[in-house]
Amino acid sequence: MKYALFPGCVLEGAAAEAYTSLKKVCEKLNIGIEEIPNWTCCGASHAQGVNDLAALAVNARNISIAEHMGLDIMTVCNTCTLQLRVAKKRLDEDKALREKVNKILKDSGHPYEYKGTSKVTHFLWILDEHPELLKGKVEKPLSGVKVAAYYGCHILRPEDVMKHGESNQNAVYMENLIKALGAEPVPFSASHKCCGFHAQLAAEHDVLTVTGQIVDSADKAEAAAIVTPCPLCQMQLDMYEPEGRDAVGSKAEVPVLHLQQLVGFALGLSKADMGFDRHVSGQKKLKIG
Repeated sequence: MKYALFPGCVLEGAAAEAYTSLKKVCEKLNIGIEEIPNWTCCGASHAQGVNDLAALAVNARNISIAEHMGLDIMTVCNTCTLQLRVAKKRLDEDKALREKVNKILKDSGHPYEYKGTSKVTHFLWILDEHPELLKGKVEKPLSGVKVAAYYGCHILRPEDVMKHGESNQNAVYMENLIKALGAEPVPFSASHKCCGFHAQLAAEHDVLTVTGQIVDSADKAEAAAIVTPCPLCQMQLDMYEPEGRDAVGSKAEVPVLHLQQLVGFALGLSKADMGFDRHVSGQKKLKIG
């Protein structure tokens, strides 16, 4: 099993621990990953609002490189997954648009045209579709650990682009993974809410309020940790957890983990292996790893 990895900007910088932990976990699970060479930022839902065609061409370029590699694309970012899948859906369904974008790629000197042969998937979805990957590899089951599964919004919406399983509105595949790791998923009201990351600069108070509400909801559910499949959500909840507490008058302090970190702990990897020292909140609260 091998994938063309699209790391995205955040894993190359601010959330570097998400990249290092992913590589170590994939090695343990025998998932081959090869980074897409010379990839370009997906646009993170902002570029699309400035120049939709340019953003579409950028993502067509990313996918075309993976096609040349002969591999499907794996991401570990909800937003990257969304942008790549939106681009793929539009290009696959509109021949005229595909030809227009391929002309842009050719005129820019890009050596490959977009063909639509590579799928775009997420690390979480791969684990859900292939439970055999974890079979016999959970060295340290997370017994007795209560975990709040925070999906965020971009991995669930819009459903016609991001559908995984029977219904995104009632998604439980992350809870199923938590159980497979030996931990206990706890229901909490904010599991499918937007973290507000993309609006942090434009509506700071509102976003900090949302951040505080999400963490407080997990705390009231007695979660020992929040886990999310998106590095942008992780950054928002982890970095701004103190300000979020102030915004909602809460005392909640809950560690916020990348999905692959939680998996790594169950595989026997340490906090140092998973880069937990780079986190802002809950350093002394995490009792696993």
